[in-house]
Amino acid sequence: MLEEGATDHQKPHTLDEVYYVAGGKAKMKVGANGNARNFDVSPGTIIYVPARVHHSFYDITERLAVLVFFAEQKVLPAAPYLTKAEG
Repeated sequence: MLEEGATDHQKPHTLDEVYYVAGGKAKMKVGANGNARNFDVSPGTIIYVPARVHHSFYDITERLAVLVFFAEQKVLPAAPYLTKAEG
């Protein structure tokens, strides 16, 4: 939860993140230097931020409520399956 006018001081994380904006209005910056993207966020916005990428909310004009999901990048082995003849 970030209040209207608040400053977001987060640092890059070691895990990938997905943000779901549940309420409020703000802008978000993802990336740094010449690779930064800025965009408006409002309820229903979903944002993917790869691990170790700078990101922050700014210009928060309405109390911002977000759900954040963290996950490490991991390649999973192929799931076993049964063919019609086996099952």
